[in-house]
Amino acid sequence: MKVCLLASLMSYAQEFTIKGQVTLNNQGIEAVDVYTKNENHHTFTGPNGNYELKIPKGEYTLVFAYGNKKEIDLKLTENKTINLQWESTIEELNEVLVSSVRVKADSPITHSNLNKKEIKQRNLGQDIPSLMNYIPSVVTTTDAGNGVGYSGIRVRGSDASRVNVTINGIPYNDQESQGTFWVNLPDFASTTQNLQLQRGVGTSTNGSGAFGASLNILTEAASSKASGSLANSYGSFNTRKHTLKYSTGMLDSNIEISGRLSQIKSDGYIDRATSDLKSYFVQGVYSYENTYIKALTFGGEQETYQAWNGIEGDQLKDDRTYNSAGEYTDKNGNIKFYENEIDSYKQDHYQLHWHQDYNSNWSSKLSLNYTNGRGFFEQYKEDADLDFHDIENAPVNEADLIRRRWLDNDYFVVSSDASYKSNNLNITTGLFYSYYTNDHFGEVIWSEYAGDSEIYDHYYDSNGTKNEYTIFSKATYKFSDQWQAFLDLQGRFITYKTDGLSSDKIPLDVDQNYEFFNPKAGLSYQLNHMNQFYASYGKAHREPRRSDFENGITKAEELDDFELGWRLNNDKLQINTNLYYMHYNNQMVLTGALDDVGSPIRETSGKSYRLGLEVDASILLSSNFSIRPNVAISRNKNLDFYAKLDGSLQNLGDTNISFSPEIIAGNQFIYHPNDKFQVSLLSKYVGEQYMGNIDAEKSILSDYFVNDINLVYNWTNSPIFESVVFTGLVNNIFDIEYESNGFFYTYDVTSNGNTETMGGAGYYPQAGINFLVGIELNF
Repeated sequence: MKVCLLASLMSYAQEFTIKGQVTLNNQGIEAVDVYTKNENHHTFTGPNGNYELKIPKGEYTLVFAYGNKKEIDLKLTENKTINLQWESTIEELNEVLVSSVRVKADSPITHSNLNKKEIKQRNLGQDIPSLMNYIPSVVTTTDAGNGVGYSGIRVRGSDASRVNVTINGIPYNDQESQGTFWVNLPDFASTTQNLQLQRGVGTSTNGSGAFGASLNILTEAASSKASGSLANSYGSFNTRKHTLKYSTGMLDSNIEISGRLSQIKSDGYIDRATSDLKSYFVQGVYSYENTYIKALTFGGEQETYQAWNGIEGDQLKDDRTYNSAGEYTDKNGNIKFYENEIDSYKQDHYQLHWHQDYNSNWSSKLSLNYTNGRGFFEQYKEDADLDFHDIENAPVNEADLIRRRWLDNDYFVVSSDASYKSNNLNITTGLFYSYYTNDHFGEVIWSEYAGDSEIYDHYYDSNGTKNEYTIFSKATYKFSDQWQAFLDLQGRFITYKTDGLSSDKIPLDVDQNYEFFNPKAGLSYQLNHMNQFYASYGKAHREPRRSDFENGITKAEELDDFELGWRLNNDKLQINTNLYYMHYNNQMVLTGALDDVGSPIRETSGKSYRLGLEVDASILLSSNFSIRPNVAISRNKNLDFYAKLDGSLQNLGDTNISFSPEIIAGNQFIYHPNDKFQVSLLSKYVGEQYMGNIDAEKSILSDYFVNDINLVYNWTNSPIFESVVFTGLVNNIFDIEYESNGFFYTYDVTSNGNTETMGGAGYYPQAGINFLVGIELNF
């Protein structure tokens, strides 16, 4: 008995050694405080950043403190070496800003991540949607045809207005149109740390509900080292990008200031589809012990020549780049184009984020935001109705004029949450409030016959306000090393009011309230260290947007989303597979038709569903060669769809949902012979899709298969700069003629008392083979 007791005491008293090095930019850091939480084991790093602790067997939380803190949980049963790069602690602090809207790798939520390195490899001036083109179920398009200017994204067939976008947890979607206009934030990819695309309902997020996906963008983390960079690129269609970045590094180990200035210009592939885009980004970070504060301002100013009209089908062969925007006929009968048929807009964002740790379990976050946007688009109108434009006492009723249609808006956000974390339980509860207000108005800046009017006289005015309150609570509970459950409850309360006249001078008086309850739940099972299975359910609601109210639609949409997935992860192979079923009530689907400013018109489809399988993988074939394929196969149907055809309302049965291809596939072949050079072949296939909901042959948008080549070379032994990075991108290397987007419309023809519904279609051609090359000087 004594022998057993003695052996037990010896085992308990057995000590093990923890040692390692703490580095910053590959240099050892002296005087880092290293200790075990709630235990009397403590040391400091030496001149080379080395440390060593002798600790009895047991479970500990090892703390590294140097301005801020890094905690590592460990179970000590043998000697351990733990090296720490202090840069990683800064990135982890940055990620707390989006912890309430993001999910972790083992969460039962279907998602994909794109990190800073992957973004940087192709960031030569194209918009964020173009950089996301190879994520599963994603389809991208651009009006100008070359990825610069107005661009759009669809996920699982849902258009951009139904993809919830947040920047550092703050909603970016316009609160009234619900759209995301990346042209107003040019070169934002240059200050993006990473982004996460959650497909389906996902987890609760701020702003309008996610009906196809939610996109969470995290801005750049603070840099521990002072640095600067100058990046320039040039390419086809006279496209060029200039970016200047700087960082002070961590001053006194806890303050950093960084910034960016950018300009992008392009002539566009489509005629006159020019872009002149300017942007800025300034950020200050304070980090000390348990406090992390991030203040930033960013914005953009854009002027783009309108290219949203597309072209009719018979022009595809004869004049693919034709642009009808600004076209008019002069007094001599000559066709001309108005040189200032532009869209001009400025947008400024101000954000403040404060994260506070109170102890090892509790933390909180407070975020404030103010966004101001203002701008117009300008149009030359031939034979315009002067009475409509409030031009009185003119000698004629119709005349040519130039008008501007304005939007001036302000958006305020207060968001806060508190989190509790223990070994098995993680709970976050938060509150969100936003207030949006705007003014819409039209003005005539020139008329062939002015009558009694004055320049800048308004011919319509309206305003709108939107208040939103959100409360949510989400929890993850780990039952064992294998089982984990997720529960997410959200309530959204919305008030939307408008008065005045629409741009068509129709009274628009809206006073609507919406109350939504959106529960979500999931369960994951870790079979072993390589295989994980998960299942989830999510419910979402979405309020109508301004244009829906103009069309008399007031009902909210409702979605039930079921996901079932499997993840395989080992050293050479990662596979993510998920099956989804999304059932909708009153889904707002695109009719295929466009309004007078190129925006898609929507209609309520009643009941509908999307059923699909998504698979993406990363396969390491050798130390130098890897492939990353993905495929999405889906079935997207309106149930018992009604449409007015041939003069009567008809039940067409089950029809295909517009802009929802049944197959989307992509692949990346990546070859890197060494750590300095990489070449990738990027491929994308999008199957044919209907541009309307009545399965009309004329509404079919043909499938396409496009391949790009991306090259990156990093010269690290430059005699002048810390590094020089050369980047090249050749898009559409096989010079395929394709259209990534289009429109479809119907009209009735009556003859001999019989009405026949006819259809027509238009397209947005994309560029053939084109290139971009860039050089980045880092110092």
